[in-house]
Amino acid sequence: MSVTSRYREAWEGFWREAPEDPGAVFWDAEPALTAGVHLALFEPYLADPGLAMVDLGCGNGTQTRFLAERFGHVVGADLSDAAVEHARHADPAGQATYRVLDAVDKGETETLHAELGDANVYMRGVLHQAEPDDRQPMADGIAALVGERGRAFLVELAEAAKPVLLGLAQSPAGPPPKLAPVFQHGLAPGEVADDAVPGYLRAAGLTVLASGELPLTTTEYAADGSRIQLPSKWLVAGRRT
Repeated sequence: MSVTSRYREAWEGFWREAPEDPGAVFWDAEPALTAGVHLALFEPYLADPGLAMVDLGCGNGTQTRFLAERFGHVVGADLSDAAVEHARHADPAGQATYRVLDAVDKGETETLHAELGDANVYMRGVLHQAEPDDRQPMADGIAALVGERGRAFLVELAEAAKPVLLGLAQSPAGPPPKLAPVFQHGLAPGEVADDAVPGYLRAAGLTVLASGELPLTTTEYAADGSRIQLPSKWLVAGRRT
């Protein structure tokens, strides 16, 4: 199976209209507050740091470029052609490579695994955006990429993020400027129970090796000037050796 055409078109529309300025996208926070923090949690569980690193759902590649400064072979993969073009344009030195990938399509993830071998996977805030029927196939795709030696690091919004997002969306002044395009393109985060993500990974044959809570930092600010952070949960998964 593959993602629905509506879902693909929604992301294409979003990324076609997204500004290229750093931090212009709601979740595109600087790596020091995102991938840099996550990597400190992820690295102790890497069975083989020399494996390729796949930034799954790379968007415009901000975190991909950060990862490429620390790993020898980094691939930014995204469903959206427009997102991949953003990422390539922002990486003229070619620190990483980029490709369009439908992570729900078993054939596509198996093809990438055949090219890379086992890989480590970094994914931030993608599963909760997926259609409900796509979440298990996406977890299966992650399992296909990590193979026997790779590890996956996922950060997903917690259930507690929903009232925060609803409060922002229903503000009398309207949603914050960087959040508004997310809703306009029909990309409002879905509801994923806190225990569902590890369940998807276990069903895909992976073992959850570590987990915890960590705010997901955005690029938007509240009226009081504070950075908007959304409750999220992280976990590391792989096959036990």
